[in-house]
Amino acid sequence: MIVITRHTVTPEDADDFAARAATALEVLSRRPGYRRGSLARAVDDPRLWTVVTEWDGPGFYRRALSDFDVKISAVPLLSTAHDEASAFEILAEQSPSTG
Repeated sequence: MIVITRHTVTPEDADDFAARAATALEVLSRRPGYRRGSLARAVDDPRLWTVVTEWDGPGFYRRALSDFDVKISAVPLLSTAHDEASAFEILAEQSPSTG
């Protein structure tokens, strides 16, 4: 499953947000079931950021959120996310073609 959170960040808060997001990703990366994560900023609107994580399943993600270090580092960041669906089940994947 993937978790995608979108955030609107003012230019003056961008460095702080990026640092907090990097810390959140590092803490989440220590939890069982974590596959990968990334921080990205929209090319056409530098105020729009996203944090994307991939997990072995929803149970792993939910259990990760209950971890003390995650509650301290990641949950405050997630609380600034846009109020919208953020957890998605992966239904299809495609690796790069070699042909």
